Amino acid sequence: MISVLRRGDARAVADTAARIIAEQVRARPQTVLGLATGQTQELVYARLVALHAAGEVSFGKAAFFSLDEYLGLAADHPASFNAFLHRHFYDRVDADPARIDQLDGAAIDRETEAARYEGAIAAAGGIDLQLLGIGTNGHIAFNEPMSDFRSRTRIVALEPATVERNSAFFGAGERVPSHALTMGIGTILDSGAALLIAVGKDKANALRATIEGPIDPCCPASALRLHPRVTVVCDEDAASLLTKP
Repeated sequence: MISVLRRGDARAVADTAARIIAEQVRARPQTVLGLATGQTQELVYARLVALHAAGEVSFGKAAFFSLDEYLGLAADHPASFNAFLHRHFYDRVDADPARIDQLDGAAIDRETEAARYEGAIAAAGGIDLQLLGIGTNGHIAFNEPMSDFRSRTRIVALEPATVERNSAFFGAGERVPSHALTMGIGTILDSGAALLIAVGKDKANALRATIEGPIDPCCPASALRLHPRVTVVCDEDAASLLTKP
């Protein structure tokens, strides 16, 4: 079941999303969070950092898993998702480094790394709340169109449009990875709850397909309608093509 919360702009979306996450952590300090990256999430993390600074939430007992990582990219590369999460969140709150897990994009044995990650999530008791963004083609994490809804953490090839969109985070002339390690759709559907953030007119088609189109691998995010607890927080631009209130 998907519930939709419409907000006026990106800052209001971020505030709502951050408060949902903070409420989860306050209710269960040992909660396991699945974290997403990207420009849409930066404001969410900024609000969480502000809530932490104000003494409204502590992340010291929480555990963290990130959704994905570029293949072949070192963890300390500025464009890696590991670096993103440290820069925008982990290093600015009281997150326990021992409770942070991250896919190793530089792992030599990628299949073993994917299996390790699935095992680590299971050992942590599963993800309680999974934060998600959505791509313009409906991808969630790096599960591109036609991904199997039963898929687990694995290596994936990125569509050219995804590579092009992400090139903004790399230096001039720097090669953008064409493959990644990502949680699978099945892994995401196993979470206790999911929180999807959508901001901007360029996400309107994907959000409409997710919520009102057929449940179809052509729009990977539509699989979220198979999940019992999904909250979508979106701005008016992203919601502009929805036909239902």
